[in-house]
Amino acid sequence: MEREKWEPGMVKAIVSFAALALLAGLHSFPAAAQDELVLTESPPERYVVVKGDTLWDISARFLRDPWRWPDIWGLNRDQIRNPHWIYPGDVIVLDFSGGTPRLRFEGDRDWELLTQRLSPRIRTETLPLSAIQSIPAAKLQAFVSQPLIVDEYELANAPRIIATQEDRVVLGTGDIAFVKGLVLDQGSEFKVVRPGKTFIDPDTGETLGYEAINLGEAQVREFGEISTVQITNALREMAPGDRLIYAAPVSAMPYMPHAPAGMVRGRIIAPAGESVSEIGPLQVVVLNRGTREGIETGHVLALYRSRPSVQPAGSTDPRERVNLPDERYGVVFVFRVFERVSYALVMNSTRPVNVLDAVRTP
Repeated sequence: MEREKWEPGMVKAIVSFAALALLAGLHSFPAAAQDELVLTESPPERYVVVKGDTLWDISARFLRDPWRWPDIWGLNRDQIRNPHWIYPGDVIVLDFSGGTPRLRFEGDRDWELLTQRLSPRIRTETLPLSAIQSIPAAKLQAFVSQPLIVDEYELANAPRIIATQEDRVVLGTGDIAFVKGLVLDQGSEFKVVRPGKTFIDPDTGETLGYEAINLGEAQVREFGEISTVQITNALREMAPGDRLIYAAPVSAMPYMPHAPAGMVRGRIIAPAGESVSEIGPLQVVVLNRGTREGIETGHVLALYRSRPSVQPAGSTDPRERVNLPDERYGVVFVFRVFERVSYALVMNSTRPVNVLDAVRTP
């Protein structure tokens, strides 16, 4: 049975990486992504997918640049419109029959075993096997459901908690607060935030935005010059002076990796969220580039660090110095973009990531 034929029987718990590409607007990959694929030193001839795998993980077994998994799968627009599904237990083989290395499924027999589990009487139940993800999306959950970055105007004009019921010093879930500045046509569900870091461009000194620390959610009970709200979910303690920001729903994330069409140069300006002593793989960083510079969700950027200048071998003049090439030591994956900054997940690195390290088009 062909995979497309049993797609309608899928429960909605199944997620396809190709559908995510469709949400992205079916990106046409830049010319740089069409260069020859470079395999790892000893790629396996076949691989059995296990629970917890991602497309990035699997591709890393075959490709030197695992973010190029759309290329090694040979995805085109027609194939994206007819999604492939990848589940634990599937066998993936490296195929050279077309001259260019491609990944494909090993025969149809394994798929027949999987489709036998689907029948009309269980189509409304949770499927025992879930399709694998393109990247570890759970690591990003806290960063795709919040406003996170606001500009100076939005922060200064955000409605504020000016008082609490019974003069409480702090607020928690279920408590009542009074807010000035709410507008009726903004809806009734709000995020409660507190100003956090100020993001400054290290090269120009420009203020790029302000971090909005998510404290929880509030719902309006009564609109007025002074509105009454109830705290519906407190992630942290809230207090008078905290602000409310309307939280528009965030659409599904198009996790289709691709290189920027042109040269992008930027820097890591902060770790996201709580400060950490060391930034490593699967941690989130803030970049000083956003939609204004052409950054978009799905961009993959290489991490670089400057090497110190050295005195050339054989030179007797201590003033003679040579600048060595920057060291490339990893890649980041951009998953949320604002006007002047963006959030990226460190996918791999051979050394700790430092603030002010460079990011560039790979």
